[in-house]
Amino acid sequence: MKLLPSSSSPSSIISDIFNTNTTASGVVHGIIEKIPLPQWAVYVLSVLGAIVLLLVVCCVCACCCRIRRKKRRQKSADALVKLQPHGGQTSSELVQPGAGDVKSGVSKQPRGKLLYSLEFNAALSELIVGVKQASSLKAMDLGGTSDPYVKVYILPDKTKTCETKVLKNTLNATFNETFSFQLSKATLAKSTAVLQVFDFDRFSKHDIIGELRLKLGQVDWNHVMEEWRDLQEPADVEEENLGEICFSLRYVPTSNKLTVVVMEAKNLKSTDLDGTSDPYVKVQLALDKRKWKKKKTSIKKNTLNPYYNEAFTFKVSMEQIRRVYVVISVWDHDPVTPNDPTGKIFLGCDASGNQLRHWADMLANPRRPVAQWHALLPAQQVNAALALKKKIPLANNLPF
Repeated sequence: MKLLPSSSSPSSIISDIFNTNTTASGVVHGIIEKIPLPQWAVYVLSVLGAIVLLLVVCCVCACCCRIRRKKRRQKSADALVKLQPHGGQTSSELVQPGAGDVKSGVSKQPRGKLLYSLEFNAALSELIVGVKQASSLKAMDLGGTSDPYVKVYILPDKTKTCETKVLKNTLNATFNETFSFQLSKATLAKSTAVLQVFDFDRFSKHDIIGELRLKLGQVDWNHVMEEWRDLQEPADVEEENLGEICFSLRYVPTSNKLTVVVMEAKNLKSTDLDGTSDPYVKVQLALDKRKWKKKKTSIKKNTLNPYYNEAFTFKVSMEQIRRVYVVISVWDHDPVTPNDPTGKIFLGCDASGNQLRHWADMLANPRRPVAQWHALLPAQQVNAALALKKKIPLANNLPF
């Protein structure tokens, strides 16, 4: 075996490396001494330069990774589009929201769920709609809650509208209320039950949270149907908007005075060719389903948003207040043709929904005016619900 020369011994190799490092260190030190800056400044600049270089390298790497990910996503999307349709939809439609699910670039927000029931009594030709519970409702108030209630009606006739009680400050409401509608079996097959959840607001229009539209012709009536269903966005085609009216009620038991102050109306339906109306408001009392007393406001020319602030006082005893109705109707004045009502509502102990709530608040707060906005309803619907008879007999013939 050939021996290494003495110059190649481990000690000599280490010595050579040490001498080389020493030489390199001396060269670097010499270069630093030639730079016309303090030594500490040179070291600071060197560190900053290293940091800048490192950031540049990181940015380049990130851009490369982003480009690679984009290419991978594009390839995946191309592959999905090429797949065969499944159940009437392409695979890209199954994994991406459709045009109907996106509005202004933002996905629909959940509106909550509603538990309802449906039952049909063929012998009585009666449909019974139950409004049980609502959960995870969309918050409509600034405090992160809502004051929900449910409105129920049947299309296309819509001869009757029912409402549940209002539950304050909750997104999980328990109603447990049922409503009945008279429908023949033939009419049932082509009708739709509409259940709308609203957020109650005394001084402005009630915001709709969501709705269900149930095709009654597709329901199996051999048993009672009860299920949870997600609330949907309100239909684009809504019922005719007849406008809103604001008025206050005040009852003083000691003097037997009922005061109605008609304050204002807004967004009334146009009845004239120029797109406006000449509206006035009629305040009528009905007692025991008979027309009793009436008064009306002044006429406001060429407007759909009239302001009145006119008060009317009626003599109504405590015994009569339980049996009286207050009928508020908006009319368009026409000097040539007969005046027609553009909208109507009634309040009383037998009313429902917002009208009953307003009446109950008045009775619970005697001597204090209680104001509230109300949406006007079609006159035919209110007339059918009231079924008023002719004017009541003269006062001296009344049994009170």
